[in-house]
Amino acid sequence: MSSLSPLLANVGLPAIFNNHMVLQQNADVVIWGWGKAQEPISVTTSWNQQAVKTVTSPNGHWKVTVKTPAAGGPYSVTVQGYNTIVLEDVLIGEVWLVSGQSNMEWSARAGIDNAEEAVKGADYPNIRFFNVLHRTADAPQLDLGGEWQASTPETMIDFSAIAYFFGRELHQELDVPIGLINSSWGGTPAEVWMAPEVITSDPGLAEAAKKIAPMEWAPHEPGKTYHAMLAPLIPFRIAGVLWYQGETNTAAPQSYERLFPALIKQWRSEWGYEFPFYYAQIAPFTYGRPQEGVLLRDAQRKSLVVPNTGMVVINDIGNTKDIHPRNKLDVGKRFANIALNKTYGRKNLPVSGPLYREMKTEGNKIRLYFDHAEKGLMVKGKNLTHFEVAGEDQKFVPAKAKVDGNTIVVSAPGVKKPKAVRFAWSNTAEPNLFNTEGLPASSFRTDDWPISLQ
Repeated sequence: MSSLSPLLANVGLPAIFNNHMVLQQNADVVIWGWGKAQEPISVTTSWNQQAVKTVTSPNGHWKVTVKTPAAGGPYSVTVQGYNTIVLEDVLIGEVWLVSGQSNMEWSARAGIDNAEEAVKGADYPNIRFFNVLHRTADAPQLDLGGEWQASTPETMIDFSAIAYFFGRELHQELDVPIGLINSSWGGTPAEVWMAPEVITSDPGLAEAAKKIAPMEWAPHEPGKTYHAMLAPLIPFRIAGVLWYQGETNTAAPQSYERLFPALIKQWRSEWGYEFPFYYAQIAPFTYGRPQEGVLLRDAQRKSLVVPNTGMVVINDIGNTKDIHPRNKLDVGKRFANIALNKTYGRKNLPVSGPLYREMKTEGNKIRLYFDHAEKGLMVKGKNLTHFEVAGEDQKFVPAKAKVDGNTIVVSAPGVKKPKAVRFAWSNTAEPNLFNTEGLPASSFRTDDWPISLQ
């Protein structure tokens, strides 16, 4: 890689810049590294043979911005200072960062449906993986562990299965190289993926962070993985982020409604642009306290108010006895459909199942209106399940619900003046409401009455 011996070499690059990498197409891409103070630096790309020049700062840091063309490759990138580094087999395409806890980290080797078939078919030379190694730090780091690899059965088996299936769908639909950066760690709360000052500056978030119990298999203190596994990637140009996390934050689910948007805001602020941020709603599971899981899911649903976000609902492909559902293919496909529709303009692909929008009282009934139900609603089974209604006493009872066009009418014999509806309001609910595009409805509640988890 270098034309001089390590003892004489001065110019260095972070691990994210290496052979086999993918750079974002049609973008201003920042490339950075280190060298001796005032060392002249020249970066030349083979796609245009233009040299971009700078000088290393007094602190030994340099960066340049190069313009990338439309998707293609392989290319080379040459970095020249007192020594020369040549990066080979560089592709230009779409780059996505995926992050979260164990369900995002989960690999075919760990166990997924139809693993053998998926691994066997994973030869995609133009899909590239960068798996960030587990590290923690008390302050932002300059570099991280990991390397770029092409997708093969040998590399795919240990990479994020959801990310792979997502990337495969994008690659086949867009016909461009795909770069996937996986920075995930099982068991981590959202707080560890954020700059700690975001938590400490908000008394409510700081108090909620104290409820995250220490674990043997993952860090729990704010900032620990952000400093070591995310900060060194900034500002590597990405098309967007996929996020699958939340199970650990059921310890303080109601604070997630502020915590999660704060995370999105901070990441976008650090990168300097409003990239798409798509996330999975956690699956049904038998959590310890009766409503902690569904409250977390509802906080995720409410986070859709953040611009340029999208949510994958998976209450139809979960496993109430296993916090790691093994159907990762459909999760990856649903992520891909959101990205293909919202980021890449494939408007024929479905973005979401029904999402509650508003309610109207009609005598002793309530009519519910939904987004993503324009083509109609569908019931899998004879009757709609998991609806509850309450009157002024705030006591919810099972309700009868029926589809009326793209709305639902809910009522209960003992509730003459209904005030609120809840749907799929339990940790383990596996409801049967879908839109005609086959995607499930998210749990929701129309009220904001206080809920105690004691």
